[in-house]
Amino acid sequence: MTIPAADKLKQRLIRLISNGGPISVADYMAFCLADHDGGYYMTREPFGTKGDFITAPEVSQMFGELIGIWVVSHWEALGKPAQFTICEIGGGRGTLMSDLLRAAGKLAPDMLRSAHIAMVETSDRLTSVQKKKLEGAAPHIAWYKSFEEVPQNTLILVANELFDALPDHQYVKHQGHFVERMVATCFETEPQLCFTAGTGGIDPTLLPKGHETAPEGTIFEASPARSALMQHISEHIRKYQGAALLIDYGSHKAGFGNTLQALYQHAYQDVFTAPGQADITTHVDFASLAQIAASFGCTIKAEEQGDFLLRMGLLSRAGQLGAGKSAIVQEQIRDDVERLAAPNQMGSLFKVLSVTYPDLKTI
Repeated sequence: MTIPAADKLKQRLIRLISNGGPISVADYMAFCLADHDGGYYMTREPFGTKGDFITAPEVSQMFGELIGIWVVSHWEALGKPAQFTICEIGGGRGTLMSDLLRAAGKLAPDMLRSAHIAMVETSDRLTSVQKKKLEGAAPHIAWYKSFEEVPQNTLILVANELFDALPDHQYVKHQGHFVERMVATCFETEPQLCFTAGTGGIDPTLLPKGHETAPEGTIFEASPARSALMQHISEHIRKYQGAALLIDYGSHKAGFGNTLQALYQHAYQDVFTAPGQADITTHVDFASLAQIAASFGCTIKAEEQGDFLLRMGLLSRAGQLGAGKSAIVQEQIRDDVERLAAPNQMGSLFKVLSVTYPDLKTI
């Protein structure tokens, strides 16, 4: 598959690095994804069969509906507060929230009438798409540029495939020490982007066990941006009560490894081929996020996406949707269940972390 020739963002990055020196992997990710003029989420339509990847909400309505059940159960566990916020950060095309609100509205219409729906979205283009998708879905919906702007009250938050897109620093073991992995320029027939070892290091206490004996070239990833957002969410929940459901691909165990990847039209590509034209992510270290939440006294529950969806009633909902339908429709529903929950598909690759107010009794 051929990707279009290097665009203006790539040439701008080459000039920036040539003039000012190497940049961190985190800065490179930020440019690729969020640059106002050439960033991926600012300029492209990433979702769906015509985009670069398909998220779980786009696979089937069942995903958002089951999360709607999760939201209702936590609203009830919180004592059915009259004033509270349902928040989604990075809502894509609004599909998850649309399905969530439809299911929640049937189960708890009183909840939906009192809820303030907060959509946190940095992309003006996606904000417009979400507003069209969610028009009339709930009485009170508002859009915000950052989580810090969300009302300070009881919160039920959902984030699907958010943390993987937040910038991640990489550290590589070089000459016996972990130093920051940087993006530099190298020269062949013309300037290109490449990796190099920087001079800045990392506090060894932040590295996983075994770092002393790890071989040369071993990579460790750490994301202050993800940690900061997790701290804000956990602090909000601890102070105002609430719950958060975080879903992403990654691991519940801290470790080493290079997970930086670029996805273009459903295929993996070199991360330097077309900055801003391909989605670029790293896997989420859920162990560090859970540790942050626990430090605020929050209750945490970690599981795989497949286990979570089955626990929330995926098979029952699939049976309801397929009842009385044609064999073709029923087969599609079975395929969707497999894709969302099977261990060899999204079921094990994607992890779920729930963060709740201390000792909240929920399903």
